[in-house]
Formats: sequence, structure tokens, C-alpha cells
Amino acid sequence: MSDKSEEQQFTIQPHPAKTNNPSDLTSEPAEHGGLQSASANAYNARGPHVPTKEIAQGLEKPKTHDELKAEAAKLNS
Repeated sequence: MSDKSEEQQFTIQPHPAKTNNPSDLTSEPAEHGGLQSASANAYNARGPHVPTKEIAQGLEKPKTHDELKAEAAKLNS
């Protein structure tokens, strides 16, 4: 076993950050996400989704303004 007469010694190491910004600790910004990451690439985005005729016919018709008001009144009462 170790000699009990010697006392353990600990030292404090300096923190590697120079500022309060946590991203300073990482060498490369994250590819997808984070405050310092690259913005979204709009030029590689896909266009709007246009459903086929079969899918469009299967969707319910949107409610009119009066139907929406009646629904809201029913829910709020």
C-alpha cells in the first residue's frame, strides 16, 4: 500500500475558455444546429409540395369563416 505519511496534493487547472461563449471551446461549429452554426442553405431547399390529384380530392374542404366562428363559439362556451 501507499505511505500514509504523504498527503495527496491537488492543483487547480485553468479553464480553457477565454470568453463566456461556450462555442469557443469547440474547434469546429456543429454542422446542423447551435447558435454559431451556418445558416440554413436556401439554395438547396426543395420546392413546395404539390399533392397529386388523388390526394387533393381525398382532403376535406376548408371550413368557411362562419363555420370557424361557430366552432370557436362552441369551444369557448
